[in-house]
Amino acid sequence: MTDATLHAGQFATLIIMAVALGMDAFSLGIGIGLKGIRLRDVLRLSSIIALFHVLMPLGGIYAGHFVSGLLGHVATMAAGVLLLLLGGHMIYSSLKGDSVQTMDYRSSIGTFLFAFSVSIDSFSVGVTLGMFEADILLTVLLFGFFGGLMSVLGLLLGRRVSENLGGYGEALGGTILLIFGLLFIF
Repeated sequence: MTDATLHAGQFATLIIMAVALGMDAFSLGIGIGLKGIRLRDVLRLSSIIALFHVLMPLGGIYAGHFVSGLLGHVATMAAGVLLLLLGGHMIYSSLKGDSVQTMDYRSSIGTFLFAFSVSIDSFSVGVTLGMFEADILLTVLLFGFFGGLMSVLGLLLGRRVSENLGGYGEALGGTILLIFGLLFIF
């Protein structure tokens, strides 16, 4: 396998993961958008979510480097199990109907908690990617871009569509992470 093929594969994997992680922001954004949101608030909230989608995986990547040094070859199995658990939790949460829609996203604390809650999955995936020595800059830029983009799309779409679409986005993201978890294990 050539070096260019390896980089293209890593890039495609990172994009798919970034979109999967952005599904959480997308689905919860739909819920908030359904209640009505001003465009200024869409931009503010999405920018903060994008920032958190940069910071959380960055912290996770550094934690993953540390764990990888401790675990050695067991790191691949641990990373796969982590993705399986995370994907399963996302699917379970979407089916159960867990949501943070009751918090006031317009307050500073509400905005912080909302952005943190939709970005926490990025930390766990960052740990996994840190174990595999993924390109840090590319990872955080893609995660930040797609986290912000997916939240904008969810918030704007929520202004226009029915509530039923929200849970499916998070379930789809969870399924993608489950598949990657299985690929890492097997």
